[in-house]
Amino acid sequence: MTRVLPSAGIDFPLSVPVLVIGAGACGLTAALAARDAGADVLVLERDPSPSGSTAMSSGMIPAAGTALQAARGVEDTPQIMAADVQAKAHGENDPVMVEAICAASGPTVDWLVQKHHVPLTLVEGFLYPGHSKPRMHAPASRSGADLVAGLLAAANAAGIDIVCDATVTTLYADAEGRLRGVLLNRPDGSSEQIGCEALVLACSGFGGNADLVSRYIPELTGAQYYGHTGNRGDALVWGEALGAGVKNLGAYQGHGSVAMPHAILITWALMMEGGFQVNAEGQRFSCEHDGYSEQAMRVIAQPGGVAWNIYDERLHKLGLDFEDYREAVNGGAVKTADSIQALAGLCGLPADTLAATLAEATALVAGQGQDRFGRDFTGKPALTAPFYAVKVTGALFHTQGGLTVDTEARVLRQDGKPMRNLFAGGGAACGISGRGRDGYLSGNGLLAATVLGAKAGRSAAALVKQGG
Repeated sequence: MTRVLPSAGIDFPLSVPVLVIGAGACGLTAALAARDAGADVLVLERDPSPSGSTAMSSGMIPAAGTALQAARGVEDTPQIMAADVQAKAHGENDPVMVEAICAASGPTVDWLVQKHHVPLTLVEGFLYPGHSKPRMHAPASRSGADLVAGLLAAANAAGIDIVCDATVTTLYADAEGRLRGVLLNRPDGSSEQIGCEALVLACSGFGGNADLVSRYIPELTGAQYYGHTGNRGDALVWGEALGAGVKNLGAYQGHGSVAMPHAILITWALMMEGGFQVNAEGQRFSCEHDGYSEQAMRVIAQPGGVAWNIYDERLHKLGLDFEDYREAVNGGAVKTADSIQALAGLCGLPADTLAATLAEATALVAGQGQDRFGRDFTGKPALTAPFYAVKVTGALFHTQGGLTVDTEARVLRQDGKPMRNLFAGGGAACGISGRGRDGYLSGNGLLAATVLGAKAGRSAAALVKQGG
């Protein structure tokens, strides 16, 4: 049971200066930052090994003004990035938070790469929806699991203690609201109480809690969840019990391209570089370039709740840069044929209709007419044989609302004042994706995880140094 109890009379056999709950990108980044700032830190992770939602992602961190961008001649600034973030979210974000997070994005990535040797590269060759510059930084494999591995290697090199199979169920707070420690449970039924001077919540959002999803995001009730099942809203429950403010709980990251029934993420780069989606009738039903988050609901609304990604050999080779896509190929999710009619037969789609849809897309590539959904097909090559297809559905990936925090990742009370020693980042905190499904800009989740994680770690360490 997730709860907050009084700390009076509780004995903590072990106490640490900075305690971090969660060992995904946010928690590991927070731990590195706290250690760099001179504080001893302990990370508690519920799983047998660190993974979380980060490991299920493509591992892409958007950042502006990085050394990796400069080396490739990319001119980008936090101001340009902030404008992109706000445009995608229709101006619904707190501009102060957006500016602070974007300003810290480049230094955070440079610090991870240069100080801690996290193996990030600049992703080039295409832009995700809403980004005006190449600013995605990811492992060469485009794998979130490899991002976790890089951060974990950095944490181990820094001598940071990480305790796994440790599920925190209870926070202990004194009468003034200061967090004094936690209770954790082990798989064997045993429990431990650990004290702390500062606490960082890096335990993600509430996508794995069907009741909270139904309450705050009713349009996704019953939708497939493609995220870590442990993301049950613990931070939200604890924060509300402590009197913390919450914000934008209806915001989320969806994705309209999860292979069925394989449950493997298919990169949206295929759509951005010339591919398109059709429903079971072989017809396009939307502008694929609006964004993959809002596409989730559009796909779910189609007959059977599925769609087909249609693309060609050129895009297939692009997809092979992504580890998830290679897994989908090896798992038999990707179908290919030498003609669009033959591909339709493999997919059970109406051949004449799919051929007509391809012909329409080809004409739009040549500048003949305007797409009824508002997509600009020009600037990318027309699809040519052999053709490829993947059956996909829409899914909830990650909630984007959460506890309100300030620019230093301090959790705020409902009156806007900071709590004594509680910090949050990643999915535990309110992100910068607006209020609903269409404000998510690609990479916002890992942006909040790494930048707010680093801020939380440094803030916690500073508090400890000051004596609380």
